[in-house]
Amino acid sequence: MITLPHFSGETAVFGLGRSGLACVDALLLAGCDVVAWDDKPTQCEMAAKRGATIRDLTQDFGQPARLIVSPGVPLTHPAPHAVVVNARAAGTAILGDMDLFYAGLQQWRADNPQHHVPIIGITGTNGKSTTTALIGHMLAHCGWVPQVGGNLGTPILQLDMPQADAKTAYVLELSSYQLDLNETLACDIGILTNISPDHLDRHGSMAGYVAAKQKLFTHGTSDMTSIICIDDADSAKMASALAEQGGRVIRLSSTQMTADVHVSVDDLSGDGETLMRLEFMASLRGLHNAQNAAAALAVGQALGLSLADITEAFIGFPGLAHRLQPIDRFEALTFVNDSKATNAEATRHALAAYRNIYWIAGGRAKDGGLEGLENSFSDVRRAYLIGEAAPQFAQQLSAMAPHVDYVESGQLQRAVFAAADQAVADNLDEATILLSPACASFDQFDNFEARGDAFCAHVASWKPQQGGGM
Repeated sequence: MITLPHFSGETAVFGLGRSGLACVDALLLAGCDVVAWDDKPTQCEMAAKRGATIRDLTQDFGQPARLIVSPGVPLTHPAPHAVVVNARAAGTAILGDMDLFYAGLQQWRADNPQHHVPIIGITGTNGKSTTTALIGHMLAHCGWVPQVGGNLGTPILQLDMPQADAKTAYVLELSSYQLDLNETLACDIGILTNISPDHLDRHGSMAGYVAAKQKLFTHGTSDMTSIICIDDADSAKMASALAEQGGRVIRLSSTQMTADVHVSVDDLSGDGETLMRLEFMASLRGLHNAQNAAAALAVGQALGLSLADITEAFIGFPGLAHRLQPIDRFEALTFVNDSKATNAEATRHALAAYRNIYWIAGGRAKDGGLEGLENSFSDVRRAYLIGEAAPQFAQQLSAMAPHVDYVESGQLQRAVFAAADQAVADNLDEATILLSPACASFDQFDNFEARGDAFCAHVASWKPQQGGGM
């Protein structure tokens, strides 16, 4: 756990999920006066057992010195949460767990000035989880002790403190919700994978969403390295602005050969020379994963790792569940779980990575639905549409030219069985059953992990009917 300094005055914690309870634990361990609240009584009971004072901060805010809110609490849109309104009226600073983490790490750094402990922050609409995991894997392979967490996996305050006798680095996946709260966290290396429309209901507009991502770099150290893929206009603009301010910017691009690292499906190159070939790295398949690899490569080089060690680490990277995850095969069919593809941009990359695709899509649609995929269907043999989005997606596919064949399956199991049966009947040399929904999961599943797990279960139940496989 991160050891925090003692904060004077009352610290209020609102939202007692995993990260909120981690805040309570760390604050109490530091001897702080903690008051906490959550809409769920069971969560309040858990905080009370830890020693926090329970008070409904929406009704009786009081005068806390600071308010720590969970990333899910809206600050501005669609309307500020009542606790945010109360805090602003009281003049109370509104912070996130990242600010507490940074206070603890800064205290450790002051006590151990001879040790360099970098903070690596990763954000972006798509690819941040894979990039975070790949960097952690790379550092561990190269003898570092990476502490990996944030939006991915371990809450930031449950990470371990640095080890004085080891090379420690913090590798933090940071969502736009988390960055919206960031008031102090300064990264040594910041990575922006890409920006495309997402979470606009929370941020109010595309400009608000971009501004939240920008906060990764707002408090950066004086020698911060900013690694940015410039293939979209907003990211390119951000890279230019940071460079104009005198920052060190490493540009990645699949379209601009003059970028510091040029990205293709087969290799990564810089200054006209090939840096790394990717064709044997099964867990980094597709152009978007090549971009993730380029970002991790840039981090490794910034930290002084050898190219040979970085390459060896990438070859051994196992990948992440629910992100272009090959889960099974039957004869010539490969079943791929890409349930994490909750928007059209993520699905665009998935559709470019395979041939002869039987595509399962749908769920709770985001703004625009399938907009942006118009040129992505050349390898789609048929789409199987599920969930709330099925009628909308059917309408969008019907309007596209050339025509995209589709059926409205409704339920995921029906889609899996129908897609697999059709692929077997078509008897192709190579085919892919691809779950890449381009939608949130919340119409039929609790989260994208549950949706991906259901897909795996349905594939497993289909196979015995076919007499096995491998």
